[in-house]
Amino acid sequence: MSTLLIKNGTVVTATDQFVGDVFISGEKISALGQNLNMTADKTLDATGQFVFPGGIDAHTHLDLPFMGTSSSDDFESGSIAALHGGTTSIIDFAIQTQGDTLGTAFNQWMEKANGKAAVDYAFHMAVTDFNETTRAEIRDLVEKQGVTSFKTFMAYKGALMVDDRQMVELMKEVKKHGGMVTTHAENGDIIDSLVQEARKNKQTEPKYHALTRPDIAESEATGRFLDMAFSGKHPVYVVHMTAESALNRVREATKRNQKVFVETCVQYLLLDASLYDQGFEGSKWVMSPPLRTKKDQLALWNGINQNLIQVVATDHCPFCMDQKKMGENDFSKIPNGMPGIEHRMELMFSEGVMKKRLSLNKFVDVTSTQAAKIFGLFPQKGTIAVGSDADIVILNPNQKHTLSSKTHHMNCDYSAYEGWQVQGKCQTTILRGQIAVQDGKFLLKKGFGKFLPRKKLDHTPCITE
Repeated sequence: MSTLLIKNGTVVTATDQFVGDVFISGEKISALGQNLNMTADKTLDATGQFVFPGGIDAHTHLDLPFMGTSSSDDFESGSIAALHGGTTSIIDFAIQTQGDTLGTAFNQWMEKANGKAAVDYAFHMAVTDFNETTRAEIRDLVEKQGVTSFKTFMAYKGALMVDDRQMVELMKEVKKHGGMVTTHAENGDIIDSLVQEARKNKQTEPKYHALTRPDIAESEATGRFLDMAFSGKHPVYVVHMTAESALNRVREATKRNQKVFVETCVQYLLLDASLYDQGFEGSKWVMSPPLRTKKDQLALWNGINQNLIQVVATDHCPFCMDQKKMGENDFSKIPNGMPGIEHRMELMFSEGVMKKRLSLNKFVDVTSTQAAKIFGLFPQKGTIAVGSDADIVILNPNQKHTLSSKTHHMNCDYSAYEGWQVQGKCQTTILRGQIAVQDGKFLLKKGFGKFLPRKKLDHTPCITE
């Protein structure tokens, strides 16, 4: 059994911070302390550097068939890029094809990841066709496969969108077996109507993608989703929140003691809708929901510190520019998504911690710990503790670097953050006791990542009778 000793780093978890040592035996952390006197196969000196739990990206789309093409990162390239940026675990989405079973989707995504993924991985099950056959599959997915989160889409009408009856019935079945429903909250009917109107008026540029997905579509769907959950006392999770108006729906829900978890993504904290005013270049940032305003950014940062937002993910779903050109003459045909899995941790450190928007503990909480706790992976993942998996990032807070498509490891020919100056560099990423990336070099074997079956979720709703 190999051993690894990390010396003299500033160890930071969601609750603690101390200068000390971490001793790793095999895949697990076996000791924490100061001046540990242990012999190890390898010793890393982390003096002057931060030692964080490995990042958990709770929202990725690798090898995703979508809008007539597929996301350009598969589980090999995307997961290697993740490790370069300090993310050691991901939760991707197995998406049901309408008319087919959940089991088929789960098996397809397991096949995509097995032997390719360099990070540990789990799956949310995306339910696009809830019926009695689907209902009967929920128990086995939770109890036998460890899939405990089920995603719905309130948008993408005619392809992924479910109606309110399906949503409510899914919530009932999932809660019965110890799982939780998450949703993409946008009103698909509002959006569909606006898209058709824009196309009729020959408004085809990428900026109309954002204009036809206004924040009211997101806030309405968020509120409706929360009301449906409240009616049955179901704990729920809203993915990739972008808008202050949607966050206010969550704020109102907390006043009635409703339990709701919220995720935003790093791009919604840092980028805004002015990027769409560049002609077709704006297609680089076409995603759903779209980028919003600087006022929304401020609301999201504050929402994190007010504990209204628990998780910062990426919604990593990259498409190269030749794929984006499918919508060169019609914004509604531009594949939705952008690259980001590699930069989340460093951007959140640079823009969050270094600019005093986040404490060090809150940084760890939103990039790792909360995702592990909410989705049934804690304390195996998401912390630095004796007995936890030895997933660790050593970050140099003083090293500055520039983000660029010329140097990133994602399989995408542009960077959504081209030229962005970042302070803080992931020097070493460790996955289950093995050095995965060190000084920019990937050191693991292909397919080192393991599937993560998850525990049933302990999310008893706090709703007053």
